[in-house]
Parts: sequence; C-alpha cells; structure tokens
Amino acid sequence: MLSIVVPVLNETDSLRELLAQVSSTCNGNDVVFELIFVDDGSTDDSWKTIQQLAGEHAHVTGIRFRRNFGKAAALTAGMNAARGDLTMMMDADLQDDPAEIPNLLAKLEEGFDVVNGWKQRRLDPWHKVFPSKVFNWMVGRLTGLKLHDHNCGFKLFRSEVNSEVRIYGELHRFIPVLAFSRGFRVTEIAVNHRKRKFGRSKYGIRRFLRGFLDLLTVKFLTGFGYRPQHMLGALGLLFFGLGILGLAGLTVVWILTNMFNMGFEPIGNRPLLAYSVAATLLGGQAISLGLLAELIVAYTGRDSDTYSIKEQTGMPTRGHQSVEV
Repeated sequence: MLSIVVPVLNETDSLRELLAQVSSTCNGNDVVFELIFVDDGSTDDSWKTIQQLAGEHAHVTGIRFRRNFGKAAALTAGMNAARGDLTMMMDADLQDDPAEIPNLLAKLEEGFDVVNGWKQRRLDPWHKVFPSKVFNWMVGRLTGLKLHDHNCGFKLFRSEVNSEVRIYGELHRFIPVLAFSRGFRVTEIAVNHRKRKFGRSKYGIRRFLRGFLDLLTVKFLTGFGYRPQHMLGALGLLFFGLGILGLAGLTVVWILTNMFNMGFEPIGNRPLLAYSVAATLLGGQAISLGLLAELIVAYTGRDSDTYSIKEQTGMPTRGHQSVEV
C-alpha cells in the first residue's frame, strides 16, 4: 500500500480537489493507497474539510496539531501513522501533480529506495528559482548527493527509509541526503510543476537562511554525527597550534629584548599577543567540546545503530527499529 502524507496549512480550498485527483490517478493505475492529511495549525476551515473527507472516504485519515509546529513535524506525524510499504510526500497546494504518482512508483521499482521529484520546468518567480538553484548546488557539493531539486515536495521512499531517517526542524528537504548517507539508493525524476491555484506561498526570504543553517546541520550529522571529535578536535588542534606558534615567537622576541637588549618593540604592544592567546583558548575549548560530544555519543547513542542492514539470511529477522541519523 502507498501512504501519501500531505501537510496542510490553510489549504481548505484545494483539499477536496487534491483528493479527487489522487483517487483518480491511483484507482486508474490499480494503486492501493491511503491519504493522510496533517493539519499543522491551520486557521481556516482546513480541519473541517479534512473531517468531512475522512467521513466520506475510508482511505482518508486526518491528524490535527494543537498549533503550528512546522512542516517537518507534520511529515513526521504522518509518516509515523503510515501503514503502507511505501511512503510519499506531497504538498497540498496542487502544484505537485498527482498524475506523476505512477511515474515515481515505476522509478522506485527499478531498484531505488528514494525517488525525489525534480521540478524541471518550475513555474515560480525568478527570486525563488535562482536562490533554489544555488542552494541545490551547495547541497550537492557539501553532501556528495547531486540532485537538481532537493526542495521538491514530491518524495517517494520505502518504509525502511521511514524507519531509519529522523527529521526535525526543517530537515524534511534533506530526506534524500540523510537516506543517501545511510547507504540507500537515491535518484530523481522530472515531474510536472503547476501554477499555484489556491492560497499563497508559506515561504519567504528567511527560508533560504534557515536552509543554509540546516545544510550545515545535515553536513555535521552525516559526516561527524558519530565522530564529533574528528571535526571539533581538528579545528581545535589547528587554532591551538597557531596560538602556540604565535606565543613561541613572542617568547623569543621577549628573550631577545630583555636578555640581549635588542631593540624590539615590547610584546605587550603587539596585536599578535592577543590573537595568539585567543587562538590558544579557542583551540582548547574546541578540543574540550569534542571530548564532551564524544562522551554524549558514547553513552546516549549506544542504542542507535551506526550502520544500516539491507537484509539478512539464515537467521531470524527482527523488525525495523527507529534509528537516529
């Protein structure tokens, strides 16, 4: 069964039409599905519409938050409630075309674990398209997973991915990256992107700043999540070494000035003294933080696997457990 998770924030005008399009596509292609609407603190009649749809259709489920918690939280709640072997994410504003569902399913059956949508012909203003292209380039460079459109709301993945990838904040756009770091096979497929018909965009300029900060978080989680000292310790050693070299040079100057009466400027008047002391302290703090982070990982991460098992043979299998990335 295909579980389709749709986060909702003030989208009452589009929900009924979205259900009709999804039902038409899935029924026409013999796809058994459930549709999970997650109301993320809507202030319009979205929840009332969801209740009506759930009462009219057995395959529709609704979840309502007490307030707005963000898209990642809505998607997490929907994925936790999903019963299908496959999970699909899509937006509620009808810009994601449900007619693409069979194409994503067919691509997944080629042996992939995650299929990410690619709005190849994007119908958005330039001030959203250009920063998005820059962002996608940065994600590819920093994570090694080069996709054209990490921000696309259309994502399809297997239940194993759902059980192993934990998202929070605004990390939902990085599900392919997080899955890729666990060894899952990730690909993308061009999808039809439609103009917004109802409502308005939920994203502003702050989205790009948050996206960059989230990218740094993902880079740390995927590269150093279980070995934080490798990054913090390396930076600490660099600054500590530079500080020690600076102080050593100033020590030589002090000896030459005070013991051999050479006419050097006193070290107390040199900016290098302040920089060297600051670098030494910063390096020591970074190394200390790395050691503390290692202790946290060692004692709180003991029940979290640092690997991902695809299959087993010759022994009883265990159910998938929630694993933090």
